[in-house]
Amino acid sequence: MMKVLIVKLSSIGDVVHTLPALDALDAGFKRKGIKARIDWLVEEAASGMLAGHPQIDEVIVVKRGWGKNLFANLRTAKALRERSYDLVLDFQGLLKSGIWVFLTAGKKRAGFSNAREFSRIFLNEKLPPYDIERHAVDRYLDLARHFSGGTGEARFTLDLAGAERSVEKKLKDSGVSGPFFVMVTRARWATKLWQDERFIELAKRVIAERKLKAVLTGGPSELSALAGMSKAIGDGAVTFGTSLKEFAALSVLSSFVVTVDSGPMHIAAAAGAKVVALFGPTAPWRTGPYGKGHVVVRKGLECSPCFKRDCPDPRCMDGITVDDVVKALQKI
Repeated sequence: MMKVLIVKLSSIGDVVHTLPALDALDAGFKRKGIKARIDWLVEEAASGMLAGHPQIDEVIVVKRGWGKNLFANLRTAKALRERSYDLVLDFQGLLKSGIWVFLTAGKKRAGFSNAREFSRIFLNEKLPPYDIERHAVDRYLDLARHFSGGTGEARFTLDLAGAERSVEKKLKDSGVSGPFFVMVTRARWATKLWQDERFIELAKRVIAERKLKAVLTGGPSELSALAGMSKAIGDGAVTFGTSLKEFAALSVLSSFVVTVDSGPMHIAAAAGAKVVALFGPTAPWRTGPYGKGHVVVRKGLECSPCFKRDCPDPRCMDGITVDDVVKALQKI
């Protein structure tokens, strides 16, 4: 049996982008008649998307930060070496992933020759440089197909059966019985945020004009603020928390998802939901919602994309109006 390890530690969106590469590996090896065991090394925050995945033999969860998790991570590294992987694929291309790739002592340790933060020094097989302007999904597919020979369109395989039942119960308990849309208002970068007041105004307009209910959801630390937004919106808006898989199921059941550039945006697109994505400091052609049927709203300023996490004058997001988003909704 060929033993393969995917190294993609974070973030949530990046892990989702790598799912089609997993599918290409699995399908390509099967087409060649190669029996392969495929494991995935991932940090805890994004591991929920991978748990129980039908194409992964084992999800190996590691702790973020070597300083406070040294002994736990060294134990994991020892276990990885004992697996004697035939192929270790660095889809992350950063120093932290490069160290893990090296610690596996895999026979073939592969990635791109222009991987960042000198992570390429840990590789013993380097693919030609990738084009940073291509979408991340397509770049990761290139790496997978180089070894598996997989072909065809990108496919996102998700196991949402249990999550769908859980979400349906949460919707019922929240009084949502008819069509609804989802709003994702939070992101890790301050520069990716849209003003809460505009989300509130947008929700009021959609509820009044489309007769849809609004579901606001986020992580545990965000629910209090989101509940305040729901209260400001009034009747027709609810808030509840979800796991990553539950959010995917929620997206599928919704009429559409309005979101800033975030991990949930990528989950919604991968699950097959219609997505309207608000972009400012980042490049949608690199990391926008993948696939057809989505609409990106951005102002296209001369300073965008800047890829800055902080900005004293975030005109790229502040310039997006509620009318801009309403027009985008009409397109889908």
